[in-house]
Amino acid sequence: MVEVAGVVRAPEADVRRLLLTVQPGPIGPGNAWLLSEEPYAGATVTGGPDRFQVRGTPGTGTVEVDREAGTFAVQGGWWYRGEYAVEPDPAGARVTYRVCNVAGALSRWMVPLANRGFIGFRAATERELRQLIGRIEAELGGG
Repeated sequence: MVEVAGVVRAPEADVRRLLLTVQPGPIGPGNAWLLSEEPYAGATVTGGPDRFQVRGTPGTGTVEVDREAGTFAVQGGWWYRGEYAVEPDPAGARVTYRVCNVAGALSRWMVPLANRGFIGFRAATERELRQLIGRIEAELGGG
């Protein structure tokens, strides 16, 4: 549906470690950091080592991590899947964020209706990624 990317001014290995560290337990600074803010704050992850269930949020979801490929995906609700990829960049690490519609064939068409036609969605997604890059740089002491 939409893909945005930006560069984090920090070593790729550090960004990967921050974004791809997931293990069973509470979500927080050292675990599933990408989910450490609302609506996942206070939730826990179970399972592993590469596929996890998120528990304790308004709904449940799944997290898939491919540490070798540098990807983290979170899926929840009836249509949403967010995929993050970390790749090398001369200035640090490139983070790409993709939002995918994973609704079933019979309900796929309803996603834009339920989301007001996604008016402003790209701009909001770009803004979210800029904020995320700022959070990552602050967490890693860079920027």
